[in-house]
Amino acid sequence: MDKTVNRSPLKQESTPGNSLFSRRNFVKAITACSAAAATGVSFMKPLSATPLAADKTLTDIGYNLLKTWCDTLIGYQINDSGKPGLHGGILCPACARIHGRCGDAIYPMLFLARKTGDEKYINSARLLFEWMEQNVSIPNGSWVNDVNVSKWNGITVFGAISLGEALLNHGDLLPAETRKQWLARLKKAAEFIHKTFHIEYSNVNYPLTGTYALFLMGKIFNDNRYSSHAKELADESFRFFTEKNTFLFGEGGGDRYTRSPKGCLPVDLGYNVEESLPALALYGIETGDEKILKTVTESLETHMEFMLPDGGWDNSWGTRSFKWTYWGSRTSDGCQPAYAFLSGRNPVFHKVALQNTLLLQKCTHNGLLHGGLHYHTHGVRPCIHHTFCHAKAQAAILDHGYAPVPNAEKLTLPREKQYGIKPFEDIQTWLVSKNNWIATVTEYDREYKIQNGHPSGGALTLLYHKILGPVLASSMNEYQLVEATNMQAQYDPFSTTLTPRLQTKDEKYMNISDLAATVNTKQSENRIAVYTKSKLVNGEQQAPPTGELTCNVNYIFSDETVKIELRQNLKNEHLTEFILPVISSSEESIQKISDQKYLVKKKEGNLLIEADAPLKKLPVLEGNSRIFNHVPGMEAILFALEGKEINITLTRKG
Repeated sequence: MDKTVNRSPLKQESTPGNSLFSRRNFVKAITACSAAAATGVSFMKPLSATPLAADKTLTDIGYNLLKTWCDTLIGYQINDSGKPGLHGGILCPACARIHGRCGDAIYPMLFLARKTGDEKYINSARLLFEWMEQNVSIPNGSWVNDVNVSKWNGITVFGAISLGEALLNHGDLLPAETRKQWLARLKKAAEFIHKTFHIEYSNVNYPLTGTYALFLMGKIFNDNRYSSHAKELADESFRFFTEKNTFLFGEGGGDRYTRSPKGCLPVDLGYNVEESLPALALYGIETGDEKILKTVTESLETHMEFMLPDGGWDNSWGTRSFKWTYWGSRTSDGCQPAYAFLSGRNPVFHKVALQNTLLLQKCTHNGLLHGGLHYHTHGVRPCIHHTFCHAKAQAAILDHGYAPVPNAEKLTLPREKQYGIKPFEDIQTWLVSKNNWIATVTEYDREYKIQNGHPSGGALTLLYHKILGPVLASSMNEYQLVEATNMQAQYDPFSTTLTPRLQTKDEKYMNISDLAATVNTKQSENRIAVYTKSKLVNGEQQAPPTGELTCNVNYIFSDETVKIELRQNLKNEHLTEFILPVISSSEESIQKISDQKYLVKKKEGNLLIEADAPLKKLPVLEGNSRIFNHVPGMEAILFALEGKEINITLTRKG
């Protein structure tokens, strides 16, 4: 067991007079709850309002956020037994339906019932269970992702963890018959996972999350079959870490092993830090598997390199970046359990958990977690999936406790350091750090099961300023509903990819689609240069009918400025245009200084955009001042420039 982490459900403090949850105490609790139900007397008492961990910052923020989320979820929950199919479910304001996984909120609801003594949370959890049984429960023991429109039942692993944690830690709060019913249903789910899950099952996040789910089932039901299966999956997980950088790979959409022409395997940062690695961490902590914990720690350190100073995750390059929300991924749980629970092994992990939680707080409006920084300012309704999924991660760290790190906010994240250029060969991506500028350039060529997904081609997929925040951020080359029930449609006709790029004017051929592009770097004391060479191609890697178009796009970083230099082999310069989408909230103002100079006025300072060609500001939908893209949930101002040679300079002013 990792002695730096205080995490044991068997020792979790309960209401006075109760202790959780050995097999013996389980029976006692059933009897007590039954007596309470018979007499009408509630044994529930609120715990102290003091956070459960010694560190006030992460715990206070997490608890307040969790309570805000769950109170709002209850507000969207339908409590009307006269409406079968709807009763007990949580309506989504963005999707105008009930998501099949809303039952994942059962665990955080029961945690809050324990913490506050308020029975509304128990009532909500019971309604959710009832809705699941009536609408997404399948005879083979699984649950499906959505009512009537989906047969996918791999998500049973997530529901089982939520129901299992709820019963293990707070099952004594339920009436005896309810608990008996829940346990019987959980047993069916456990059998489904045990019979169905193997290491090759679906994307890698499923079997790796299965390690913790099966461990949990083994603990609850005292069944060695589940525990042994969990160990088998955990032991097989080691072959899914890349050779050079220890990225977890396997998010390939059905194909985990085919390497790209550049030797890359399918890696997705969002699913790794918010789903797979937390599950492996929990498994390792509970079982004391030091080999797992060592590998997970190394991988978390690699992934931590991509956390931005404001807590954002830079998944601008990942295979499943179609679900990138800046703070994480649309339908995964959160990075907090992995980084908070293992912060005794690396204190900076605590800051990762803290900064990301602060960002979740920043992106929460009207009680719901929004899918990016600018959903709220653009008037886009949030999918409720984000909230009930990420509530589980907050409940986990609050429920089980973690080793606090004093003054964690004073620690330095990797991307806050001055290191020049840092290459990651396994994903053909380079990170840049120069004074206040942070950047990502990629030629990552491993695709998901779609074409024109994440950008490649030597694209500048992220540019961040430590004072101004995100300046440039990428999105899908072509916005596609890869998971229609887990994504939101984009109806704005002016919306386009947010990645800076050279493209033909019909937008069919772009340099950021070129999987064969090359990147070279050079650095000196005063500047960092990234040189890229690419072709304008479509998703099938085909050139335009007019012939091959090549270009060089270079990025030059100095202490004060970032320069983008474009050179292209083009006889007719009017065939193409360079698109520069500058990240800017609609709450910010923009000033045109001249045809070649604009000033974006941000709260933290101003961004000056200069070019040696006219900056043509592209149109937006009537009534809007910005375009918006769900990936990664940001607004932007679009500029178009023409010319065989174009030079752009970005500078912070004031």
